[in-house]
Amino acid sequence: MPSAHQVMCINKTDRPNPHERIRSIGGVNADGTRWKLSQEEAIIKIEEGRYRFFVNVNNKPVWVIVSTSQYGHKYLKTGADGLHPNNLLSLPECP
Repeated sequence: MPSAHQVMCINKTDRPNPHERIRSIGGVNADGTRWKLSQEEAIIKIEEGRYRFFVNVNNKPVWVIVSTSQYGHKYLKTGADGLHPNNLLSLPECP
């Protein structure tokens, strides 16, 4: 069973394409320490079935999924997203 982790912040690239904008995701562990993973690491952990990630939207979990752009690049997005609004891209920057 994959462990679930809330994504509370992201770091963005300077690219305008929403499919290439997330560089890393992060959050806070139960013990108060911060965690951060690159987008590539997060995709691997999701695909391996080790972790699940979610964003809290109106006090409800919205799961982060791996999607593939029309050019074949994997990226993260929330399951409820169309192209706009993107729940992940709306998060604050990670420290």
